Amino acid sequence: MTVRHFLTLLDLDNDELTRVLDHASALRRERDQGIHRDTLHNRSLGMIFEKSSTRTRVSFEAGMTQLGGGSIFLSPRDTQLGRGEPVEDSARVISRMVDAVMIRTFSHETLERFATFSRTPVINALTDDFHPCQLLADMQTWREHRGSIQGAKVVWVGDGNNMCNSYINAALQFDFELVVACPEGYEPNSALVAANQDRVRIVNDPGEAVRDANLVVTDVWASMGQEEEQQKRIRDFSRYQVSPELMAHADRDALFMHCLPAHRGEEISEHMLEHRSSVVWDEAENRLHAQKALLEGLILGFDRLD
Repeated sequence: MTVRHFLTLLDLDNDELTRVLDHASALRRERDQGIHRDTLHNRSLGMIFEKSSTRTRVSFEAGMTQLGGGSIFLSPRDTQLGRGEPVEDSARVISRMVDAVMIRTFSHETLERFATFSRTPVINALTDDFHPCQLLADMQTWREHRGSIQGAKVVWVGDGNNMCNSYINAALQFDFELVVACPEGYEPNSALVAANQDRVRIVNDPGEAVRDANLVVTDVWASMGQEEEQQKRIRDFSRYQVSPELMAHADRDALFMHCLPAHRGEEISEHMLEHRSSVVWDEAENRLHAQKALLEGLILGFDRLD
C-alpha cells in the first residue's frame, strides 16, 4: 500500500474525509456503548513533541490504546533530534520501527522533510502553519450537531494563525463560506486567501463578520512562541473577544467552537465556554475519535473504514 501522510486537510480527498468523519462518529458511539476494538493490535505510533500539549498527547495515546496498539512519546531532550541529528536521518530510522509517526513542531518545513524520508504515515499534530487534526474534530462536531456544513457561513474571529489557515483549507474541502475577522496585520496566509478568494474574505469589524453566522470559532490571541507579544496583542485584539453579545449577531442556532486551551477574559468572555451555543467540550473529545479514525485510515487503508 502506498504510504499516505496527513500534513494538511488537502492530503485527503472529499470522499476520504467523509469516510474519516463518519467513522469517527461511529467510534464515538462504540465507545459510549462499551464496545472495544483491537484493529491496531501490535501496532505502534511514534509521537514527536517539540511543542507542549495536553489534548494532542492524551488523545493520540488514549486512541492507540483503545485500538489495541501502543504509543512512544519522544521529545527533543530525550532523543538525538535535540542533539543535532538531521531530520532526514531520524525519519529513516524511526519509520522503520513504528507504524505511524505523529509530529507536533514549529516549522511546517521540518514536518515535510520528515515525511519525505518516512516509510510510514506521518501526521501533522500541529505546526506553526496548520493544525488539520483539530479541523477533523471540528468538522465531526458540526456534523454531529447540525449535519452537512456545505453552504454554511463560518466566521473565524481573531489571529490569522495555523488554525485559521486550516479553516481556509476546510472551506475548500467541505464547501462553506469563511469570513475571517481580524485586525490589520494579523491576516492569515495571503497565498491561501488568494487561492480561495471565491469562498474566503477578510473583515475587520467582528460584529459585521459574525452577522448571520452559522458557526463562530476563535483561538488564543498569542500562540506558543508569541508570548513576548502578549501585551501588544491584547491591545490589538481588544475588539475581537467572542461573547454572548457578539454571538447575538449570529444566527440564533449558531454554534461556537474553540480548540483550547482558552484564556477567559481575553479571546472569550468569562463564561463563553458554558454559553448555550458552545459545543467546545464535544469538540475537545472528538480529537480522540477523529484521530482514531485517521490512524485506522492511514495504517489500514481508508477503504477499510466502516
